[in-house]
Amino acid sequence: MRSIDVATEMNYSKPSVSVAVKNLKSRGYITVSEDGHLHLTDEGQRIAESVYERHTLLTDWLIHLGVDPQIAASDACKMEHDITPESYEAMKKCILSILGRD
Repeated sequence: MRSIDVATEMNYSKPSVSVAVKNLKSRGYITVSEDGHLHLTDEGQRIAESVYERHTLLTDWLIHLGVDPQIAASDACKMEHDITPESYEAMKKCILSILGRD
């Protein structure tokens, strides 16, 4: 996938994606091939998987609480980036127990 593909798929402006790509590249989370394709580094993959786990767990929990699935996903997206690892792990333990996944 190239930057333009991300912009189109996610409905973001090209300049916004360009800034994000530059930031991710400077942090060592992605590489960009000569033909413009984006690739996650090992560290980028690890972080992506962590964020996805947070998003999925928080979304499922909010839906379990009765929140509309679209709102739950939107709220989870906000929560997954701001919560500290310590608080997330405590919530995860509790949520998994509530959801019967422990």
